[in-house]
Amino acid sequence: MQCIRADLSLGILAGGRASRLGGLDKAWLRRDGEAQVLRLARVYREQVVQVWVSANRDLARYRRHGLRAVSDSTPDLGPLGGLAALAAACTTPWLFTLPVDAVAPDGRVLSALIDAQDGQGAYAVDDEGVQPLFALWPVAALRTALAQALAQRRLAVRELQAGLGMAALRLDGLRFGNLNSPEDLLAHGFVADDAPGR
Repeated sequence: MQCIRADLSLGILAGGRASRLGGLDKAWLRRDGEAQVLRLARVYREQVVQVWVSANRDLARYRRHGLRAVSDSTPDLGPLGGLAALAAACTTPWLFTLPVDAVAPDGRVLSALIDAQDGQGAYAVDDEGVQPLFALWPVAALRTALAQALAQRRLAVRELQAGLGMAALRLDGLRFGNLNSPEDLLAHGFVADDAPGR
């Protein structure tokens, strides 16, 4: 069993519009009866001291399930808006992020990122390519870099990571996957939320 790190929080990025899924909220899609956002939190909860979710609708629902939820203060900026919300709320020196539609999260990823970073953070590269949102961020440096990037409307996550000097960690044999189409839902055994607002 992994040990909780008192200096580390988990941030789940769930602020997308899900326009390619007809407006379905990816956070509450269900697999084997479990909501996706709760599934992700479960995989990593034993390694972090806080779990945050960046979301732009129904924040109270996350809180009812014991998750700290924050909304983007600057919406429509893609992942950087969510990162900014998480970085502002996070009270630990380190923040591990991942997208809410990650199909195959792996609990070993966080430990590997911790080992790979050299004080400047790291992000994952799986068998499908760079996964910039699977990342371990130094929070103080992230806040400063985000303020500059947002002020200049430089919204690419990889540019932000390059500026921070984050390491790329190759994870052979892993594919995190994502949920962008009805075909993806079917292929990975996800169904629509059967109890919205619960």
